[in-house]
Amino acid sequence: MIRFNQMDTTSTETKVYPKIKLGWFSFSCCEDNTVVMTEVMNDHWQEWKKIFDFRHVRVMKSKNIMDEFDVAFIEGAMAGPEQEEQVKKIRSISKKLVAVGACAVTGLPSGQRNNFTAEQKESIDFLITRFGALPSVKKVSDVVTVDVEIPGCPMSPKMFLEKVNALVAELRSSQ
Repeated sequence: MIRFNQMDTTSTETKVYPKIKLGWFSFSCCEDNTVVMTEVMNDHWQEWKKIFDFRHVRVMKSKNIMDEFDVAFIEGAMAGPEQEEQVKKIRSISKKLVAVGACAVTGLPSGQRNNFTAEQKESIDFLITRFGALPSVKKVSDVVTVDVEIPGCPMSPKMFLEKVNALVAELRSSQ
């Protein structure tokens, strides 16, 4: 596994990197990926607190900032128009957007109603109307451009770390 320091040790010159601004957002799903991310963070907290500025991570803090992100993680599918609009806003203020988990990547299982028969859809139509839901549940890439996908329900902690390390390397190389 790659370990990242605040300073570039590959040259004789010391380079201090700014912290990478992160956001973690959860939509229609069981939030198992948030649990996995939290567990991974427990193992890497000492390292990550030097690298990341956790700007918007509701599971970690009550006062969140929603202005700009180097990386935004989206967990879950879009079931309502408000969620769709929020994902568009997140994309507009993020350099990189990562779809996390099966619901974000494929739309399922949150979007299982998309596969209902006509009769089943008719039987839940009153709920769709009552709750102002979208006619069908959408995966993240149906709404915005996704830079990285981490599938799974839940996601693999190993794959999550690999993708995070790759994003850190990419962002650092452009600084």
